[in-house]
Amino acid sequence: MFLTEEELRTLSGKQKASAQARWLNSENIPHIIGGDGKPKVLRELVLARLGGAGHTPHEPKLRLAS
Repeated sequence: MFLTEEELRTLSGKQKASAQARWLNSENIPHIIGGDGKPKVLRELVLARLGGAGHTPHEPKLRLAS
């Protein structure tokens, strides 16, 4: 569901939660701050942003009138 603390450190290159949140803001990556003061990022958002597994590109659908 959410990136682990280690994954978030790797992604942002930052150790402190406040620095991670600033980096996430600068990259326009949606996140929330948890009750523990640490940013929480949905794994699916990062995968979609980076084009990884689980990302399904939008394909146009043709609607035919009947």
